Amino acid sequence: MAIIGLFITSWFLSPKRPSEDKGVVYESGIRPGEFRWSQINIRYYIYALLFLIFDVEAVFLFPWTVTFLKSSDIVFYEMLVFLGILLFGLAFAWRKGALSWR
Repeated sequence: MAIIGLFITSWFLSPKRPSEDKGVVYESGIRPGEFRWSQINIRYYIYALLFLIFDVEAVFLFPWTVTFLKSSDIVFYEMLVFLGILLFGLAFAWRKGALSWR
């Protein structure tokens, strides 16, 4: 019941400023022009994918470190294989020049 009260209070206290920009499909503050196609460099996507890969790696690595001492030896070797695959991917991206910002 308290949560519903908090939602209602938030709705009453929140600022309400209606404008034409609120009705735009993409509310980014930039109104779409007559040319809706724009070219975005693929390098941004590569950096985003590499960030996600290593962010997910951290998600798997932290719980592993907590349970490492209580588990068997095979868990250590599985993590070595996991880290090896990640390092191979990093070396591949580095060799292909995906990490150099030109």
